[in-house]
Amino acid sequence: MKYDIILVLGDEFYDHPLCGAAIIKRVLEDKGYSVGVIDRVTKEADVKFLGKPNLFFGVSSGSVDSMVRNYTPLKKPRVEDKHLDYDQLVKDRADIVLSNWIKKNFKDSIIVLGGVEATLRRFTHYDYWENRLRRPILLDSRADVLVYGCGEKQIIEIAARIKANKNLQGIGGTCIVSRELPENFVKLPSHKQVLESKEKFCDMHMLFSNNENLAEPVLNQYVLQYKLPAYTTKDLDYYYSLDYSRDVPKRLRGFQFSVVTHRGCYGGCNFCSIKLTQGDRIVSRSEKSILEEIKKLTKHPQFRSQVDDLTGPTVNMYGTDCDKCRKDCMSCPTLDRSHKKLLSLLRRARKIKGVKKVNIKSGIGYRLCTPELIKELVDFHNFSTLRIAPEHVNKKVLKLMNKQGDFPKFLKEFKKIAPEDRLSYYFITAHPGSTKKDAKELAEAVSKLTHKDHVQVFTPTPMSISTCMYYTGMNPKTKKKIFVPYKYSEKKKQKRIIY
Repeated sequence: MKYDIILVLGDEFYDHPLCGAAIIKRVLEDKGYSVGVIDRVTKEADVKFLGKPNLFFGVSSGSVDSMVRNYTPLKKPRVEDKHLDYDQLVKDRADIVLSNWIKKNFKDSIIVLGGVEATLRRFTHYDYWENRLRRPILLDSRADVLVYGCGEKQIIEIAARIKANKNLQGIGGTCIVSRELPENFVKLPSHKQVLESKEKFCDMHMLFSNNENLAEPVLNQYVLQYKLPAYTTKDLDYYYSLDYSRDVPKRLRGFQFSVVTHRGCYGGCNFCSIKLTQGDRIVSRSEKSILEEIKKLTKHPQFRSQVDDLTGPTVNMYGTDCDKCRKDCMSCPTLDRSHKKLLSLLRRARKIKGVKKVNIKSGIGYRLCTPELIKELVDFHNFSTLRIAPEHVNKKVLKLMNKQGDFPKFLKEFKKIAPEDRLSYYFITAHPGSTKKDAKELAEAVSKLTHKDHVQVFTPTPMSISTCMYYTGMNPKTKKKIFVPYKYSEKKKQKRIIY
């Protein structure tokens, strides 16, 4: 069989709405295209397995940047860790490797690049593993077009245009290489400028956004980003209503019956990539759509009365959709903090016939929590612990993380409702600005907590504000110099202090 579209993946494919490639495949098939999948590609011969597609190859390393996946924050290969059951299925820099294998074997084929790795390397970016700036991934991969963020709308438009022999210019949520600079584009500092000036690199990062047409000059051409199209509740309801088999790998069995409630996060954490992937505004599914999916789960032969997780980037941002302005939602006085939509969803979900429990395993935004929500979660939806991410306790470090909130106050209020051991925490050490003294302050706070095993060393991932701080040694907003723990010995000491 000759397919219209062939997805070539570094990661493992599974037909489940938690797998981005599965959603893309189902959406395309629903529009009438035939889609083949070649996953876990580790050698050149693999890309030839299904032959040449009628329309294009879709390439993705998977749901995680391949370098983040394969290496620890201290750059040690995870596959060499004797304490970690890790099988390196994904090639280093998989997007580039897979795309170039395809170009070598199918010279005139169109390649559409997508996924997290492509999204966060769409412009000049700092690569922690090589300790240098790399140019936009479109140039090294030789792909024809890059889809950033969640790409359902983009991929439908791309498929329609290629089928009609039309060009790929001007598709919202994509990047292309062009000789011309169109009107109404924000011009970023050039690749040459950011190589020569860390201040210019800071300027570039402060302009990154999914909501603008952006252009980066590279040599004698431009990498153009067309701003992201608007996704709606209706769109998400459609994507997640498609008929997934929900077969998952053994390692994901605990999430087989998870249900996605929304996309996006307005927390604004400087170390986080969600702003440039899913976006900084919430798009929620309708309550009806989510409840219908849960009812459908109860008919699955492997369902055992429990919904594994109601999940989104931050669980309790569900239902807080607003796109009236582009300002900071967290500081907005009109932000709906009542959680009335989430509470309604939870109460109706657990009344569905065949459901004994609806678990919440994903992270809770403690800055938004109300006593009513805490009690509801603890009494009815607590899987083992409620997961929150204070990240640090030092005010200077928290400011550099752009992490707001009063963690001690939240903890005090939580203890009035439930024991502290019903919480677990995520902390980061060795973030730009963090000294050994700050690590000691964090260690003192962590020592008083019950579940204190989630402390990670900061990893500089492409295109984040925190990574810009790491590379430049300055706060990109103020251009003031900050301390950065560059040495591995310093990073290890900060983590050892905490443990």
